[in-house]
Amino acid sequence: MKIKLNGEEREIAEGMALSGLLQELRFSTARVAVELNREIIPPEVYGETTLADGDVLEVVGFVGGG
Repeated sequence: MKIKLNGEEREIAEGMALSGLLQELRFSTARVAVELNREIIPPEVYGETTLADGDVLEVVGFVGGG
């Protein structure tokens, strides 16, 4: 199925959870913010959030520095 991730179309497995996608992309769930279809998703529900064909995601990683 196809989703849009940070503005780019991407093919993912049917029924994939948000946590699985983040793991596949090597994102630390503690260091990202996720917007799914214009709604911020809390990290506690990444594993329960199943992605669907046509979903639009924005994933932003936090970077430390000073």
